[in-house]
Amino acid sequence: MSTMNHSSSNTGLAALKLIGFSAIGFLFFFVPITISGKSTIPLDHIVSWLRADFSNAIQVYALLVVVAGGAYPFLKGNWNASRTQMVLSVFKLIGVMTAFMAFFSIGPAFLFEKDMLPFLFSKLVVPVGLIVPLGAIFLAFLIGYGLLELAGVMLQPIMKPLFKTPGKSAIDAVASFVGSYSVGLLITNKVYQSGQYSAKEAAIIATGFSTVSATFMVIVAKTLGLMEVWNVFFWSTLIITFMVTAITVRLPPLRSFDDSKSVPDLETLEGSRVQHAVSEGLTVARQSAPLWKSIIENAKDGMLMAMSILPSIMSVGLLGLILAKYTPIFEWIGFLFYPFAWALQLPDPLLVSTASATGLAEMFLPALIAAKSVFVTKFVIGVISISSILFFSASIPCILSTQIPISIRQILVVWYLRTVLTMIIATPVAFWAAGA
Repeated sequence: MSTMNHSSSNTGLAALKLIGFSAIGFLFFFVPITISGKSTIPLDHIVSWLRADFSNAIQVYALLVVVAGGAYPFLKGNWNASRTQMVLSVFKLIGVMTAFMAFFSIGPAFLFEKDMLPFLFSKLVVPVGLIVPLGAIFLAFLIGYGLLELAGVMLQPIMKPLFKTPGKSAIDAVASFVGSYSVGLLITNKVYQSGQYSAKEAAIIATGFSTVSATFMVIVAKTLGLMEVWNVFFWSTLIITFMVTAITVRLPPLRSFDDSKSVPDLETLEGSRVQHAVSEGLTVARQSAPLWKSIIENAKDGMLMAMSILPSIMSVGLLGLILAKYTPIFEWIGFLFYPFAWALQLPDPLLVSTASATGLAEMFLPALIAAKSVFVTKFVIGVISISSILFFSASIPCILSTQIPISIRQILVVWYLRTVLTMIIATPVAFWAAGA
């Protein structure tokens, strides 16, 4: 009898964790609340409060994170692990240098125009430096207590027909969206190496699901002034990203990848899917680490991620801004998108096509370029910067450092297709959101 009581109390506690902790995570990311007349999600309120009340301390903190990020590959000894890693490590050192220039206002005048170093440091590096570790802490509630696995089981029946990937890839997709592309790619690479994904499935997941996380989407929305329509922006971006993935898997180059693997899928379930999903979620909740441990682990991952991203923003981001402002290179690449922007009757099609092209260098650049544009343009560009997924300052080197057999040329083709398809699908949604 006592064993039964023990197991039922165990299940009760697991259910409490699954529902309670997941609800707290959901509240912090998706439920707007109004404080001092400003309606936004709690995570954004916390960041705004820290930036307003501790402005100087936060700037010093951001500079220290950039310095730590620049030094980390050299202290860890993996700066020369591959050619890609070497190039990125050098860019991080350049990022440290430019962060010092921005902080102490030293350097050539053209770098201190308000849309250059000052913008990168105060409007991007500072909020990213806060949002990524803070977001990671609240992600502990969202991803550590069974919600992810429950969603994975529920989504199994749609993964194969829609995306041509097994049910378990739903967990990769959700992990990327609520965690980060680096977490998603880590999972994908491990599963591919164990023979449970084919080369085709791994390439589809890496280029179609490993997008930036919800915390990054907050930064894009803030930069573009879209926090007032945050839920519309978030959910439409989520849906559009996966719609685009469902189309690209049916087009070359992804269509023709090798689809053989050594471990076949076991996708049949005994009994009710909902029961199985709840059971999976409860099992994870039951075996989960104590909350404080999850929070510390997530905060550490978030900090490492911020250290990896911030120096790259200061170097690759600055290079992208200089190229966008002083050379026609992104305008030339943008001509590949111009006919679509023009045919869709988007306001300022040249700006839309140029901004779309800059996303290849760094996913924040389109938002910076479109920040002062009209609502429809900002909305479309915001969705493109997230849905196109592939960019040279982070996600492409991450993919190239895995064992997934995909070339830079194939990645570029997928990036172009994703950008065009996103523009086509996001435009009517943007016009609807503008009129709503």
